[in-house]
Formats: sequence, C-alpha cells, structure tokens
Amino acid sequence: MKWEKTITTEQEYEKTLARLSEIFQADADSAEGMEAELLVTLVDKYEKEHYPISLPDPIDAMRETMERKGFKAKDLIPAIGSKTTVSLVLNRKRALTIDMIRNLSVLLGLPLEVLIQPYKLDGKPEKVNP
Repeated sequence: MKWEKTITTEQEYEKTLARLSEIFQADADSAEGMEAELLVTLVDKYEKEHYPISLPDPIDAMRETMERKGFKAKDLIPAIGSKTTVSLVLNRKRALTIDMIRNLSVLLGLPLEVLIQPYKLDGKPEKVNP
C-alpha cells in the first residue's frame, strides 16, 4: 500500500489503523517497519487534529500529583509561599502567579501548559493567571 498524503477522513484513518495493526511488529529496518513508522506519524497527526485531549484543570492536576507523590500542602510552601497562600491556591481562592507556576512545574513535574491554563476560582468565572 502506498502512502503519499496525510489522513483526512475517518475512513482513511480506519484503513490506516487496520494496516498498522498488520505490520506493527515488523522489523524496524524492513520496508514494513519503515511503513509502520510513517503510519504512526500519520495517525498521530490525525488524532491530534480530530481527537484532541484536553489538559487537566491546574488545581486538580496539582492535587493528584501531590497525592501520587505523597506530598502534603506544606510541601508546596517553597514553590508557592506561605502556608496561607498554599491553602488559598488549593482551595481556589487565589490564582496561581507566573512565579508559582514555574516553581510548581519544577517541584511537581507538571508541564507548564497544564499549570498556566485558566481555571475557576471559588465559584467565580475562569480566571486568567496574572
């Protein structure tokens, strides 16, 4: 099968997935292996355009990461500031600042793209980080 263009329809996408499943285990240096590599790239591009995955809410992502890493609120003090500020941020009463976002990204290992998103503050409309 010859692949000369990007995937533009759902039918082409399904056809590409079917072919990919046939050759996925091929040796990387073989013709089928190189075809599989190309198809993975085409499928990835199509999925990013047609099935985008939304990023998690910044505060939810922080809380989940804290739980996974066994962090307590006090562990965020070096990244956010005082115990009071940590509490305000985690309870959605204060927005993250750019400095907090940078620090939390390093401390928690969360991508900046997740932390910089607008989010709701204590029942108020979504707030863009200052």
